[in-house]
Amino acid sequence: MPLLAFWESNPDEVGQTSIEQIVAMAGDGNLKDGSNCSNELREYLTQADTKKLSEYIDHCLSTSFPKGGLVFQDLVNELGRRLDYKVLNGRYQGTINAIGFDGIWTSPEGHSIVAEVKTTDAYRIPLDTIASYRQRLLGSKEVVEPSSILILVGRQDTGELEAQIRGSRHAWDIRVISADSLVKLVHLKENSDDPETGRKIRSLLTPMEFTRLDSLVDVMFATVTDVEAGIIETVVDKIDDTTTNTIKDTFVTPSGWEFTDTAVLDAKRAKAIEALAKVIGTKFIKKSRALYWDASHESRLACSVSKRYTKGAYPYWYAYHPQWDQFLSEGKKSFFVLGCMDLPHAFAIPLDILRKNLSALNTTTTERSTYWHIHLVEIGSGSIALQLPKVSRQLPLDDFRISLD
Repeated sequence: MPLLAFWESNPDEVGQTSIEQIVAMAGDGNLKDGSNCSNELREYLTQADTKKLSEYIDHCLSTSFPKGGLVFQDLVNELGRRLDYKVLNGRYQGTINAIGFDGIWTSPEGHSIVAEVKTTDAYRIPLDTIASYRQRLLGSKEVVEPSSILILVGRQDTGELEAQIRGSRHAWDIRVISADSLVKLVHLKENSDDPETGRKIRSLLTPMEFTRLDSLVDVMFATVTDVEAGIIETVVDKIDDTTTNTIKDTFVTPSGWEFTDTAVLDAKRAKAIEALAKVIGTKFIKKSRALYWDASHESRLACSVSKRYTKGAYPYWYAYHPQWDQFLSEGKKSFFVLGCMDLPHAFAIPLDILRKNLSALNTTTTERSTYWHIHLVEIGSGSIALQLPKVSRQLPLDDFRISLD
């Protein structure tokens, strides 16, 4: 059975399969330029989660197998996509008439990176040759300025390569990063929500002058601020001595704030996303903490999870952010997915339905942005509705219910 069909019908079994076996299942199993094997493998990698890509990379670097270096090249290029680069895969093997590059990464900010992928730096890398690739790509308009070169290596110990670059005339055009560090950057981006964090992360992969440290501090500050914002969003409510927990897996800080365990929230979010994927017949991959899309970027969702509140008029509440709305608007089939920690189902509200009702919602403006309040209420017989306070009515959500079983 072809890889993609097998992946569609047996995702759990494929998830337990080694990357060598996956290559063997793709096409005719012969990984080469322009082959069905290559096309199927690359399509599968666009749908695999980042944790699985990391496992495949570890296998490529720890186990020698035929075409392992070619697989490693495809894996690294896929990580580039997870950082929101538009990636053009290069050839596995160079030819006389083709420019030899492993990948071209173009950032949303317009910076082009010529990627050179190496499983090891045990041998001296011909920097002049790599630089000539960049110049030829600029001449053919496949790459535009500003541009640079990024060497992505399997090993953490790159001291000799770094010395080689520093001593060359290409020192200001080339940067080096290990595959492990690249994976860490992808995880960092996927666990953030602020688009600025992604931009700052991408800036680390371009040549940067560090005599003045302001730009590096900007990256650190943006990341920490985004993480703090994510923690704040998990706050449930301020409890006092008369409040009783109604949900397990929560903890209370010394100042009295009650949080739901992030792992529990993430597990509920994962169930809701998987349920919607089955309903519409696609697979979602993680873009950020709350945002997901399929490999084509046509199906998208933003997912938020709430515990049941024991105080106030609303048993569940969420925030809906402008950057989420922008992200969803760029897809063809988009949903705002609401998970409820104590319910066996979630609600997948189509974007067009949600947008028709945004003007009826209350908002809050902070230094970061203005966001909408999403309050769910119970309207009897187990039904849930979206409260529309500015028009004094509710939007029943029964039609948008998806089972998590």
